[in-house]
Amino acid sequence: MNTWYEQAIFYHMYPLGMTGAPKQNREPRVTYRFAGLDQWIPHIQQLGCNAIYIGPLFESSSHGYDTRDYKLTDRRLGDNDCFKRFVKTCHQSGIRVVVDGVFNHTGREFFAFQDIQQNREASPYCDWYRGVNFGAGSPLGDSFSYEAWQGHFELPCLNLHSPAVKQYLFDVIRFWIDTFDIDGIRLDCANVLDFQFMKEMRAATDQMKADFWLMGEVIHGDYGRWVNSEMLHSVTNYELHKSLYSGLNDHNFFEIAHNVRRLEAIGPKLYTFLDNHDENRIASKLNKKEHLPLAHLLLLTLPGIPSLYYGGEWGMEGMRTPHCDVDLRPCITIEEGKKLHRPLTDVITSLIHIHAKNPEFYGGRYQELLLNNRQYAFARHARGSAAITVLNSDDQPAAVSIPAPFAAARAINLMDDTVVTVENGRVNMILQGNTGTVLRMMED
Repeated sequence: MNTWYEQAIFYHMYPLGMTGAPKQNREPRVTYRFAGLDQWIPHIQQLGCNAIYIGPLFESSSHGYDTRDYKLTDRRLGDNDCFKRFVKTCHQSGIRVVVDGVFNHTGREFFAFQDIQQNREASPYCDWYRGVNFGAGSPLGDSFSYEAWQGHFELPCLNLHSPAVKQYLFDVIRFWIDTFDIDGIRLDCANVLDFQFMKEMRAATDQMKADFWLMGEVIHGDYGRWVNSEMLHSVTNYELHKSLYSGLNDHNFFEIAHNVRRLEAIGPKLYTFLDNHDENRIASKLNKKEHLPLAHLLLLTLPGIPSLYYGGEWGMEGMRTPHCDVDLRPCITIEEGKKLHRPLTDVITSLIHIHAKNPEFYGGRYQELLLNNRQYAFARHARGSAAITVLNSDDQPAAVSIPAPFAAARAINLMDDTVVTVENGRVNMILQGNTGTVLRMMED
């Protein structure tokens, strides 16, 4: 029996951006923007996604990752009751909810940091932060120095070796589960989090809620160090992300296939994506817009837990600058978004529903069948069944001959319900330029 997250198809929401919230959190009053977020739920359900990753969400000073209160919904979005209703509506719609957990650092307005600012050595929170030194000052004018995330001194690093800090953060998670009934946490900066801290978090959350999911933001490294029975259930698959767009841009399916093989042991557990709130949009990364459907075909049929970033279903573009991420996190209402509906939207919706209805795509074994620079075919196996994905990234039509993964008389094209014959153990077909499809092998 698969867990909910093994069968999840995520929709990624960046609420501060999509609601047009102010960049700085300076107003003392609560502004209620959750009504706008609530309107996305039927759209997400219609697409076929069954899980939402939403964040950052908790009270912060600016971009959301400089937390100042872990137990308050950001006042620029609403209050705790608003988020509680949002999660309840999602659950009633068959959608799980995962939030950001920013546990590597806090903002400077977090109570523990402010207590050190006020009381210096007399503060009971001196060991809550890494590298606190009262013999030096900080670049921001503090009378002490401290470690900051990547040198950003507005983000002081928590000391995750401190029992008090660990207990506080575990209490925060329990509060989120008890108050909002969340289903999992995406751990910000998981690549630099203390491993023992994550092990203890896994043990604690396993007791808090059944099938509670922990996914970590990890860019480089051996993903198996994080994804195992003692630590996290999943991490972000940046390796596949990079190979998907560069493999299509360079007409090099070998790069994608090599990456899939390298990660094959843990691939089905990894969180896969084409873009997110930190990455340029895939529609801006690809050299050819004609490759957008192929990118989504790969996302939704290769091993992994796929995620669609809001606006991606409409082919929205966006590039970051050295000092601004606004174009990656645009303000858009669901009404404005639906006006952007285009053929790509229908293709993505079809692929999401194919992924959801066919067990081969959540956890099924991967088998490479055909590989050259511009054509690629692979099978995903479930118990007694198989599905084949086949792609042609060339501008010209291509004749492909694919070995059938098991003895079968025919295959069904899941994109248009047509029948494809299998002759002498091979599937022979013509793929038009820059197209792909999914075939389900039939034994009778």
